[in-house]
Amino acid sequence: MFIIENGLTRGNGSEGKTKSHYNNIIIMYYPYLRGKQFELIALREFSQENPTPTHVCPIIEPVKASINSLKTAINTMIGKDMQFALVLNPHDGDFRRISIDLYSQLEELVANPSKWIPAFIYKNNLSEIKNTILHHNLSGVMIVFSSNIDTSDVELMDFLSTENVEYIVAEFSKSARRKISHFGKLLIRLDDKFPEKSRNADYLDIPEESFSDEYSFYMEEGYAGFSDYTTLPSTFKESGMLPYAIAIHMTYRKNEEEIFVRHFVSDTNDDTSNIQRKFFEAANKLSVFYLTKARPTPACEEIIRMLGEGRYPGLGILKKLSIKNHLQLIEQILSE
Repeated sequence: MFIIENGLTRGNGSEGKTKSHYNNIIIMYYPYLRGKQFELIALREFSQENPTPTHVCPIIEPVKASINSLKTAINTMIGKDMQFALVLNPHDGDFRRISIDLYSQLEELVANPSKWIPAFIYKNNLSEIKNTILHHNLSGVMIVFSSNIDTSDVELMDFLSTENVEYIVAEFSKSARRKISHFGKLLIRLDDKFPEKSRNADYLDIPEESFSDEYSFYMEEGYAGFSDYTTLPSTFKESGMLPYAIAIHMTYRKNEEEIFVRHFVSDTNDDTSNIQRKFFEAANKLSVFYLTKARPTPACEEIIRMLGEGRYPGLGILKKLSIKNHLQLIEQILSE
């Protein structure tokens, strides 16, 4: 039974769902990525190189007003039948200063409504979100909270219960999860897992750290999926300066129930000179570790090949491979 209120449809809470299916594949992992150049390339290559559809559905927040790279990635994912969520009201990068109607500018979205999920960031902007949903007649939308949900906000809770909302992504306190679970939505737990340091050299004394065990326990805790920012910080940053140290961050499966992140850091870190040498120092540590202690993903193997060829790929490619490694690792685990 559904009730129509102000153009939005509200369910009675009896339509409980615990899994998200796309082409008969259960989607479990929803990595949150900003739409920068190498993040989009990582997603494009991942969709091309893996059997599709996958258990991975990226949530993409655009950060550039120029959408050519975004369009290319979207076309590739749609062509490879890889579902994704696109934030239609981005808040970072160029969109801190401007606002554009992304949906109208991306005809690929209009032409393929079943291939993607309309997503919105909630920051006390409920009227804006409602208006966009109604204007474009959107359904099955995803609402993303950067922190816990204020369940005392009656208007917000009423909106989350409408049929138009299918996914709710948040940190979720136990109280919020209990109060929202009866809405019959797909609840995705979002965690900031990457241990960010102010300098790459700070990772030298921390070879590895616990990263996540969500893939083992998210269903037991009542979630339909889990989300994180991959091996990137949760806070958005524009392109930085040339680093004193190179750090290659790669996740791996430490044991059956837990993923760790390993930091492979260069040794000659007194200045920004000879960046190629810094890469070879860090990549050599990566090669030794994966050839002796862990199962390498294709992304790891690519770095090991570059090391063998004496080829420095550039910092952007290293970030891309770090992201791909994590996506490949999660896909391997969820496919078992």
